[in-house]
Amino acid sequence: MHYGALVDDQERGLAVAIGSRVRLRRQARSWTLDQLASASGVSRRALVNVEQGAANPSVGTLLRIGDALGVGLPALVAPARSEAATVTRSGEGAVLWTGGNGGRGVLVAGSSPPDVVELWDWSLAPGDRHESEAHTAGTKELIQVLAGTVTVQVAEEEHVLSPGDAIAFPGDLPHGYANRETLDARFSLAVFEPSEGGKRS
Repeated sequence: MHYGALVDDQERGLAVAIGSRVRLRRQARSWTLDQLASASGVSRRALVNVEQGAANPSVGTLLRIGDALGVGLPALVAPARSEAATVTRSGEGAVLWTGGNGGRGVLVAGSSPPDVVELWDWSLAPGDRHESEAHTAGTKELIQVLAGTVTVQVAEEEHVLSPGDAIAFPGDLPHGYANRETLDARFSLAVFEPSEGGKRS
């Protein structure tokens, strides 16, 4: 099997798993699609596509759906586990973003609500850029560059990071990560989303 076909199969499998989890959590609340659309700000049509596994939703869309359902992003994308400790083997993380030049954002670990912590493995090919809308209030992000050079934009500020450099910033501001150099870049990203009143805020 070609690598491209394997990636396509993995993406389809992830889309189906996400759709099933969204539908089950929506039904557990006895919500209609219209109610979830109203609570999440995601259109009913988009939700239908997500639940049917016909779409690979963006990270922003998944965050809005998760917030509306009161669950963290890992609950929608991580493989189901019954053990006390959850191990994600190399290559098993959920690829939730793919750059136009070959970069990837992979969610490799995460905790359950009420306070959600996510650990990501990011790679940016030369010219790749990921724009992220502001997350829920109180979200914090930590980045450490492992290879290459990464430009991190937080609101109106830009910070150029080299291997070993790290940055902490509020994730509830618009932000983005870019590779403006000619070599591949890679960084680890940790995201902390606090709960408020039993629901992530």
